[in-house]
Amino acid sequence: MKKLYLIMCILGILLPYYHLISFLSQNNWSMNGFWPEIFSSHPISMISMDLTVAATSFLFFLLYQKFKKKKNIIKYLVCLFLVGFSLAFPLYLYDNHDLR
Repeated sequence: MKKLYLIMCILGILLPYYHLISFLSQNNWSMNGFWPEIFSSHPISMISMDLTVAATSFLFFLLYQKFKKKKNIIKYLVCLFLVGFSLAFPLYLYDNHDLR
């Protein structure tokens, strides 16, 4: 199972950044138009909001782990804010698989 989490971590980096680089290359390496595209249709908005709620829930969970269980959450926060939920969550699962 840990190998699957590791594969998901790699995909969690590659897939979002592939699309970001594709967007930037099509837009002359400018972020102009990025935010309006996120809310350009209801299906895209639905996916954006779904991921926003999931990532925010994971952030609250990490903060709970930090303050109640005294766990070090820095690398998960860095992953969450620099790459996204697609890396932070699989990395957390990878690190905490079979811990009892």
